[in-house]
Amino acid sequence: KTIVRLFGLFVGLLAFDAPSLSPTCLLDLFIDHFEAMDETFESADAGASKTYPQQCSALRKNGFVVLKGRPCKIVDMSTSKTGKHGHAKVHLIGIDMFTGKKYEDICPSTHNMEVPNVTRRDYTLVNIDDGFMSLMEDSGDTREDLKVPDNDLGKEIQSRFDAGETFIVTILKAMDDESAIAWKTSKA
Repeated sequence: KTIVRLFGLFVGLLAFDAPSLSPTCLLDLFIDHFEAMDETFESADAGASKTYPQQCSALRKNGFVVLKGRPCKIVDMSTSKTGKHGHAKVHLIGIDMFTGKKYEDICPSTHNMEVPNVTRRDYTLVNIDDGFMSLMEDSGDTREDLKVPDNDLGKEIQSRFDAGETFIVTILKAMDDESAIAWKTSKA
């Protein structure tokens, strides 16, 4: 878009001012206009979205869906038959992946629902300091921004770490939320 506007400006300058301006002067005008546009970008990413659309009828039990703005695992779903007004309805029941709260929704089977992009990563637990886990990737990079979960899993992770065990923690990420969901003994 910007390039097209600049090209249009350059062609306009050539058409109307060419007889009175030298090529160097035209180029200077063009550069001044380009610098005046000075578009800034606050952030850049790879363009990956937090969610993607999927037809309601294509969702399955044990899959994922966004209910009331939260990423949920589908624990139950049922489909009603087509009524006299045309659409079958899908009744979804999901459990929030991070809080455990139960959510429900009903939508026509032909409509789209948002599905969260869910990623799982395994990290080696290196340390626990002030309630935060120090986790190391296979590449050797570490992160220290995740808290030990405040549940039975967190108590188990803390007690195994205190006992001197070396193990792997699985982190689940969806829609900017991350949490430890499991642990397993390391291969080494």
